[in-house]
Amino acid sequence: MTEKPVELSEFVDQMAAAIALPLQPEHQPGVIDNFSRIRILAQLVTEFPLPEDVEAAPVFEP
Repeated sequence: MTEKPVELSEFVDQMAAAIALPLQPEHQPGVIDNFSRIRILAQLVTEFPLPEDVEAAPVFEP
């Protein structure tokens, strides 16, 4: 199954509406730009290969 790519401007509009965030039209380009950067960073994390035997830590201890 292939996913339809989400248009960032559509995504920003939908999410702003979903959380009742009044987004001014002049701010939308900056928000879209930030989400495009977030998408790139998220892709790095989600595509990082992990061995099958890796388990999530139940408690974070720095």
